[in-house]
Amino acid sequence: MFTPQGPTLRELAVQALSSIEHGYDLLAPKFDHTPFRTPDAILDAVGRALAPMGPFTAGLDLCCGTGAGMEVLRELCRDSVTGVDISAGMLTVGRSRLGADGTPSPAGVRDDGTPDAAGAGDHRTPSVAWVRGDARALPFGRAFDLVVSFGAFGHFLPRELPGLFAGVHAVLRPGGRFAFPVMAPPRPGSPWYWALLGFDTVMRVRNAVRRPTFVMYYRAFRLGDAQRELARAGFRTELHALPEFGRRRDGSPRARMVVATREDDAHSAAGSVNS
Repeated sequence: MFTPQGPTLRELAVQALSSIEHGYDLLAPKFDHTPFRTPDAILDAVGRALAPMGPFTAGLDLCCGTGAGMEVLRELCRDSVTGVDISAGMLTVGRSRLGADGTPSPAGVRDDGTPDAAGAGDHRTPSVAWVRGDARALPFGRAFDLVVSFGAFGHFLPRELPGLFAGVHAVLRPGGRFAFPVMAPPRPGSPWYWALLGFDTVMRVRNAVRRPTFVMYYRAFRLGDAQRELARAGFRTELHALPEFGRRRDGSPRARMVVATREDDAHSAAGSVNS
C-alpha cells in the first residue's frame, strides 16, 4: 500500500488492532514507505527555521520513530542527539539507518577515519543515542537545550498534554527550546476534512470496542490548547510561519513552527506570535 515497499492493507489492519507499541513494532520495517512518516519538506523547513536560533549542544527527538527528526538534529546540535520512542522496532530501524555511538567524530574526519574536507573548522558530528521510553515519563535529567517532535501528538489525548509538556520542560536546560511543526487544519467540507474526520471516527469506534486501545487522532491536537498548556508548564511560546508552504486564502500560514522556551517561572504567560 502507498508504495510497492510499503505495508499491505492487511498489515495495516493488524497494526491498528494492536497496541501502539506492538503496532509500531510490526510497522517499523516499512514505516518509512508510508505517508505516516513526516515529509522531508516539513523536516527541512523546521531545520532551516531553527538554525538561526542555535547553535545547540544537545538535542532530543521526542517520539523519534525511525529517526527522521534525528537527521534534523544532527545538523543543528554540536555534541549529542538522542531519540526516545516507545517502540523497540522503530528504534531498531532508526539505529540501522543512522547508527549509534558514544563519541563525536573529530573535526575533519569521517566516521570511517578518512579525511573530510567539508568537516574542516569547528564542525563535529554529534554522538547519536537511541532510548526506549515513554514520552510521558522521560528517563532523563535536565540534559537538553533543544527538543523537537514531528507528527507524534495524535498519540496523546488532550488530558495528557499537561504531563507531556511538564516532562519536556523538566529535561530542558534554562533557556532551552521545544519546537514542533503544526499544519493549518483543513477547510471544513474539503476532502481532507472529511478524510481526517472519518479516520478519527473509525479509531474512536475501534477503541470503544477493543483493548488495548490504539490512540491516534488527527483532529484532537489543537494549537490553542497546546499553547495554553505550554504556558502552564512554564514555557514562553512563539509561532513562526514556515514560508515554504505559503498562506491560505485568509492570509494565515499553512504551516507554523511552535517554539516554546523554558522559563523558570512556571506561571509565565504565552509569548508573541510571528506570523
